Amino acid sequence: MDLKLKNKKAFISGSTKGIGYAIAKRLGEEGATVTINGRSEDSVNKALKSLKKEVSNGKFYGEICDFSNALAVGELIEKLEKIDILVNNVGIFKNIDFEEIKDEDWQQIYDVNVMSGVRLSRAFLPEMKKNDWGRIVFISSESAVNIPVEMIHYGMSKTAQLAISRGIAETTKGTGVTVNSVLPGPTLSDGVKNMTGMDEGKSRKEVEKQFFNTERPTSIIQRFADPDEVANMVAYVVSPLASATNGAALRVDGGVIKTIY
Repeated sequence: MDLKLKNKKAFISGSTKGIGYAIAKRLGEEGATVTINGRSEDSVNKALKSLKKEVSNGKFYGEICDFSNALAVGELIEKLEKIDILVNNVGIFKNIDFEEIKDEDWQQIYDVNVMSGVRLSRAFLPEMKKNDWGRIVFISSESAVNIPVEMIHYGMSKTAQLAISRGIAETTKGTGVTVNSVLPGPTLSDGVKNMTGMDEGKSRKEVEKQFFNTERPTSIIQRFADPDEVANMVAYVVSPLASATNGAALRVDGGVIKTIY
């Protein structure tokens, strides 16, 4: 299927690995010009090298930015020119008991996970409205609905993204701009591999059996999603083909959330 993304300009925050990288690759395959982002020159360069190898005819660029730093975000926005597609993907998480979460931990996760999308959307939305076309997607999480007791501050940030996404969508009435959120379930990212012990030699089959029996028993697929599976959803949502999808919270959660709406 041609998603009609050729020559569209996309920026994806936090995209040197995991879901963000998979989205960059998928959009590049569809002919979009993609700017990726990481916190260090090394991570960006490695990702660019890999993307250009996997998508030989792809058009990929890179920008360095630490989204916990408002000044750095402002400088990034100045560098970026016209953006047709904005994917607010950057995010951090860490297992911490509620009683141990310090004020600075709450602030950091809010700045990175929530304010990154606020600042970028605020910067690029006016031009999208002026051009009567644009796509903004917030990569939220099933944790926005099922707040994880082991990282409540993370769940809070993901719920906030849903509210912001829906609110911004309301400002696009009558235009060709859409704003949506995508809620991945447990996905096999580097962070998940580290958190579950796969990096220490445990097999995927062993980890999945334990994780889905104890941590996410409501999962219907009973496995980790692949980042590419999330990227496929995002690629459709940012395409012209999804013009009637606006203000939506779209799940790629493997059935973890036990509601019908």
